[in-house]
Amino acid sequence: MNTDEILSLIDAEISKLKQVRALLAVVTPVKVPAAAKEANVAAKAPGKRRKMSAETKAKMAAAQKKRWAAILKKKA
Repeated sequence: MNTDEILSLIDAEISKLKQVRALLAVVTPVKVPAAAKEANVAAKAPGKRRKMSAETKAKMAAAQKKRWAAILKKKA
């Protein structure tokens, strides 16, 4: 088998595949599930930033300092 024969066989196969694809596209159009659409929209929509009060920030900072103190105490 030479290169020209191989190329002609490949071209024939490509032609067949294009015909099958065209038939399938007409018979069954591609539909995206509603859940996927909603998930895509939800992922793209920017959310509002939550605001923390100064009191909440102070509580979080104190708790983190307490955790680090406990870790450093174990190391010492």
